[in-house]
Amino acid sequence: MGGTVLPGTPIAVDFWSLRRAAGARLFFLSHMHSDHTMGLSSTWSRPLYCSPLTARLLHRCLQVPMCWIRPLEVGQSHVLGEVTVTLIDSNHCPGSVMFLFEGTFGTILYTGDFRYTSAMQGEPALRGRHIDRLYLDNTHCHPQRALPSRALATHQAAHLIRSHPQHHVVIGVYTLGKETLLVDLALEFSTWVVVSPWRLEQMRLLELPDVFTTEEGAGWIRAVDVAEIRWDTLVSWNALHPTIAIIPTGRPVKVTHPNIHLIPYSDHSSFAELCEFVKWLKPCSIVPIVKADMCQAYFQEYLSSAPQVLPDFKVPKPVQESRQQQSQRRGKKPMSLWKRAMSRSVPRGVVYESPEKNTEKPEAFTDVKVPQHYCEPALCSKEGCTRRMGEKEELSGEQLGTTGAAPVSSEHLATGFAEQYLLTPLNVLKQNRSRTFDELVEGFFRQGDTP
Repeated sequence: MGGTVLPGTPIAVDFWSLRRAAGARLFFLSHMHSDHTMGLSSTWSRPLYCSPLTARLLHRCLQVPMCWIRPLEVGQSHVLGEVTVTLIDSNHCPGSVMFLFEGTFGTILYTGDFRYTSAMQGEPALRGRHIDRLYLDNTHCHPQRALPSRALATHQAAHLIRSHPQHHVVIGVYTLGKETLLVDLALEFSTWVVVSPWRLEQMRLLELPDVFTTEEGAGWIRAVDVAEIRWDTLVSWNALHPTIAIIPTGRPVKVTHPNIHLIPYSDHSSFAELCEFVKWLKPCSIVPIVKADMCQAYFQEYLSSAPQVLPDFKVPKPVQESRQQQSQRRGKKPMSLWKRAMSRSVPRGVVYESPEKNTEKPEAFTDVKVPQHYCEPALCSKEGCTRRMGEKEELSGEQLGTTGAAPVSSEHLATGFAEQYLLTPLNVLKQNRSRTFDELVEGFFRQGDTP
């Protein structure tokens, strides 16, 4: 299924190609299935956000260094710079979560892989929430693909096992997922579930009930990798003892042996559940996570007709300070254009590191001498300033950049304003009144608009 970089945001979910995630700064992992971790390895060196359980699995299975893993508590809101994120249990596999993102881009719900239940309508983070964009798990988004609830599918598996009382049972599962089915069957039939040593270690990491063992023959239900359920293994197992195999899946699978049985147990939402979820949530727009399967048409009638607006949430402090500064600037008198040009010559932007860590001068400016104090000759009263009141500043032709520079006429400024403005010393420009200078600038641009 893979992941994506959310357009218009600094967020990437289940997407681990740094070369293709140019604008992303916040990386999130929804769960530990392999199709959501492609490209993620022990060499990863960026902060990565996930649930606490996924964090343990990530370090164990992929050896991602713990210094880069940032576990976030499920059910709580977390402020990460300009983004607020809330993790919600997605009911898919151990550690899996949905992400509710809030920021200046609006409110986005990214379901990841999820199995909807009506209990999700009681989730505080979702109840009454305006959702601008819904990234939806559309794995089973087909009206003809009906799926029972997992409880009903578990009942079907138990009925199948009872109908083969003399058989051993082998259940094919992936490295993560379907643990609840195994626990339910073990408790239903009061038997151990035999697993590999690696899987037993993981079951203990997941803190599941103690129904698993590595001792062969201790129980008559065995869990193996789903890839082991095939014709040749069924032949060899039945040569030793009558055996049936169960594959719990909601997808169509080709059956190669009469003793292989499919049970419609799925960790993804059915089509009916998706419709119920979208109808309840009423998002403004839907983006399918499985990109090859467009499904928006099925939910068009459930979408909100309200315009996509910004959410009502606590603005992070840097954003608040920025807005306060903008409000203060709006209340000030307008600056003259030459002063505005001077102020805009200073680089602006977000500082990601402390200035104390970057005290070296840029290479391109090592020969430029920056004066320590700027002042108006007739107004300055700064102690120690060498430019006294009433004195006129005298600059050589070399300092001016021109030989014997004289006051520049209004006509000359208007004729070649761009070049002349950049090359004329500031003290010469000041000889023109600010009002005259502003009029010249406006006139120059009006001339440029005339065909």
